[in-house]
Amino acid sequence: MSDIKPVKVLFVCMGNICRSPTAHGVFQALVDEHGLGGSIQVDSAGTHSYHTGNPPDPRSQATARKRGLDLSGLRARRFESNDFIDFDYLLAMDKANLADMLAIRPDDAIASADLMLKYSDRYQEPEIPDPYFGNDGFELVFDMIEDASHGLLRQIRSRYDL
Repeated sequence: MSDIKPVKVLFVCMGNICRSPTAHGVFQALVDEHGLGGSIQVDSAGTHSYHTGNPPDPRSQATARKRGLDLSGLRARRFESNDFIDFDYLLAMDKANLADMLAIRPDDAIASADLMLKYSDRYQEPEIPDPYFGNDGFELVFDMIEDASHGLLRQIRSRYDL
């Protein structure tokens, strides 16, 4: 296994303190639950640098804690053009962040970017709403991310025979 390159997944939202760290934590837990920690690496980033170095929003952390996940060790970072080269999957939470990502896509990019909810079984809408400016959207965001994470893991396992 040591000579096999791990599949690298990056979740992206605007500030990297609500949706993308939730996706990071949910997907990492799913990867660990399936014993795939050595085969899949998970990270998250934001298209803006407002919160670089900060932990996830307290409301995101509280929602995750209620679901048995600890996001407190995560720190926000800004999405960079090199992420198109370093990662296999770049998943945006909404169309605006996807557009921001694609705007800095280098010509030699390896990965393409897509919307996270592409992998959802239960939700038809294309975007995961940003709960930052409200107080009631964090549970829905978690549910949407959890559902899409299961679909994403199925796709990765099938594609890479994991």
